[in-house]
Order: sequence, then C-alpha cells, then structure tokens
Amino acid sequence: MLYSYIVKNEIRKTFDHVNNHRWDEAVKAVAPYVHHRVSGAHALGGERHDKEALRRWFERLGRVLPNLHLTVNHIWVQGWPWHTTVFAQWDGTATLLNGGASYVNRGLHVFTLRWGRVHALEEFQDSQAAGRGLAAQAAAGLEEAVAEPIVS
Repeated sequence: MLYSYIVKNEIRKTFDHVNNHRWDEAVKAVAPYVHHRVSGAHALGGERHDKEALRRWFERLGRVLPNLHLTVNHIWVQGWPWHTTVFAQWDGTATLLNGGASYVNRGLHVFTLRWGRVHALEEFQDSQAAGRGLAAQAAAGLEEAVAEPIVS
C-alpha cells in the first residue's frame, strides 16, 4: 500500500535526523501536545506532553550519548491517515566516554499518527542498559547523564 510506504520512509527519515542531531527536523511532524514516554529511572526516562519538552529531551539525548546511532531493522504500519499506529524496531549503539565499553540497546518505538502528525510516541527498550550507559557517562565526567528526567 502506498500510504504504508510513505509512512515508513518518513519514520526512517526521523531516525536519520536523530542520528545526525537535526532536532528541528526530528520534531517537525510532532503535534504541539504529544505524549512521549520512555521507561526507566534515568536522565532519559519519564514522560513529556508537549513538543518543546520533547525537543529538549532530544537535545539531552544528543549531549549524553553524542555518538548514538540507531539502526532501524523493521517498521510495521497499521491503519489509515486519520489514525495510524507505527512500530519501529531498532538497535542502538554508542561509544562511551570511558573508552572501555560500548553502549548497546535494542528497542521498539510505538508511534500514534493522526493525519501525518505524531500524537504519541512510546519507547520500549532495555532501561537497565540505558541506565548503565548513562552511569558510565556520568562516571567519565558528564554530569547531565544522571540528571533528573525532562518532564512536562
């Protein structure tokens, strides 16, 4: 179906924007009031409910894991333009500041789209791996890696 093809391409572009720290582009299709949730008790966890808080979250992601690379393995699209659910399964890797370990995580993003706008984004990943990676970054001197989550 053509609609699914277009949605998959847009989702892949969004992951590319995140990999290349193009935050304005990453949030371009986000509705003003969005529900974004990442599980885990760490600096990237918590819930955000507006586009600006999500943008600040992306900025923090870029600072605490500056060379994070997300590889999208599979995308599934279900629904119609007025209500679409997208599942994007990914692998994430980064080199940590301590030089001795790598960050590796695997996860699934669940997007809720309405007429091409992201109204909800929930991230399911290994929150313990994320916490360990952020703790390693903090131990190497990056204090923001253990800051309170950005919430709104």
